[in-house]
Amino acid sequence: MRATGLGKQVNTGNIHLTILRDVSFDVEPGEAVAILGASGSGKSTLLGLLAGLDQPTSGSVSIAGTDLFALDENGRAKLRAERVGFVFQSFQLLPAFTALENVMLPLELAGISAARAKAGAMLTHVGLAQRLAHYPKQLSGGEQQRVAIARAFVNEPELLFADEPTGNLDAATGAQIIDLMFDLNHERGTTLVLVTHDQAISQRCGRQLRLVAGCLQDTG
Repeated sequence: MRATGLGKQVNTGNIHLTILRDVSFDVEPGEAVAILGASGSGKSTLLGLLAGLDQPTSGSVSIAGTDLFALDENGRAKLRAERVGFVFQSFQLLPAFTALENVMLPLELAGISAARAKAGAMLTHVGLAQRLAHYPKQLSGGEQQRVAIARAFVNEPELLFADEPTGNLDAATGAQIIDLMFDLNHERGTTLVLVTHDQAISQRCGRQLRLVAGCLQDTG
């Protein structure tokens, strides 16, 4: 993945706000990169741009050699379905779907066969074999995040974006979730881009990028 000259500006009335300014970096296949920064530094905005969920004011993002913003919204959605997984702080599970159905969804959208069997195997892999028929409201926060991680990894994405994945969890549960995510990352060779404010989590990545007032510092 490559970000080149990314900028994001927002105009509200007479207020002109620069959220990101000329952000450029590469992420190599299989690499784990942490994006750090204070609240309001632009971390989540940057992740949204890298995934093509938001449009930059300037600059470009390429995934597997494809320029995201040369595609229309349907094209970007197709690329995400085929190559990208997501883990969010707020889990983003569909409340009317069971754990199994939530994990089946990306497989079905991508037209992958045997979605039920693959989703069940992935949930078993993350320790939820006894929770397949449970709805999100019947699961603890840690269990919901395990479902979200299973959903993110089930279609074997080349690239995983994680936005504060332990932000809504207690310390012990958060540590288990991070262990699980990195275990799957190493096991499957997935490229990981992780937004976090937690220095200990960031140190588990091979490289740390720090956002300060919308500008990027590569801290090695």
